[in-house]
Amino acid sequence: MSKVMTRRHAVTMGLVAPLIAMPAAAQASWPSKPVRIIVPFPPGQAADIFARLMAERLTDIWKQQVLVDNKGGGGGIPGTEAGRAATPDGYTLLVATSGTFGVNPSLYPDLPYRPLVDFRPITNIIRGPLVIVAHPSFPASTVAELIELARKEPGRISYASAGPGTAQHLSMELFKLQARIDIEHIPYKGSGPAMADLLGGHVKLMMDSTASSLAALRDGRIKALGVTTARRVPAPLDKVPSIGETVPGYDAAGWSGLVAPAKTPDEIVNKVNADLTSLLRDPAVLRQFEERATLPSPMAPAEFSAFIAKDMATWAEVVKATGTRPGN
Repeated sequence: MSKVMTRRHAVTMGLVAPLIAMPAAAQASWPSKPVRIIVPFPPGQAADIFARLMAERLTDIWKQQVLVDNKGGGGGIPGTEAGRAATPDGYTLLVATSGTFGVNPSLYPDLPYRPLVDFRPITNIIRGPLVIVAHPSFPASTVAELIELARKEPGRISYASAGPGTAQHLSMELFKLQARIDIEHIPYKGSGPAMADLLGGHVKLMMDSTASSLAALRDGRIKALGVTTARRVPAPLDKVPSIGETVPGYDAAGWSGLVAPAKTPDEIVNKVNADLTSLLRDPAVLRQFEERATLPSPMAPAEFSAFIAKDMATWAEVVKATGTRPGN
């Protein structure tokens, strides 16, 4: 009897052992099919620009197509929620930004996702200034002139942003607070639509990322008044003053990174981190970043997690101080 049981046990173990090994083998071969990167904003925004740049390079590295899936609107919440609900198998990744992960937790009391609970930070990709840009017909050409004009006509000047609660919006609100001026906010569903109206002269002023505004700045279709970092940035925007030169103490910068749904395996998170970190040191990639006046900012997963936590705390203070609410 014991011999029969032993044989059965051996046969059972022989069948189960390959099944036990299968998940490890599956993870080791990742990716074995196309990978989707959700961008919770419309095309044309900085998060989208750099996601597409990374997707193109990762496609070459992984030998699998990496697709960018834009799910814009709603302050980035619907797209981020789609990333949270995705299967944690590494085949759906999400672009996280200073707006969706830094600002939204304090802006929306009923936010349907928790950045550091529902996601696994992989790495930051970029960190760079925003820039106040204006239509050529706008009477102010410097930050000082803008402040003077706004004080003469409080509430009569308006500015466009990528949407309520975005980094563009809150960075401008912080500027208004520290400069003690009143400028009306006109929210759009992304930088792309806002920039289109700025170029058409339908709005005259905008806070935008350097990445999505640089082409129009270069050919003179819009003008730059100031960048949001404490110091000036390298070329091609090295001639643009920092807002802090006129408003002492002002400093704000946007960021964009990559996260995965919670419970995504360590092996996949670490591989994506390693491959992206390598890409962000590639001279050819660095040149493309420099052309957009944006700096690469790779981090280890734990470092990126701590960075997000600190950013959430910073913007919570700004939201409270400015009284910003969704939709305004």
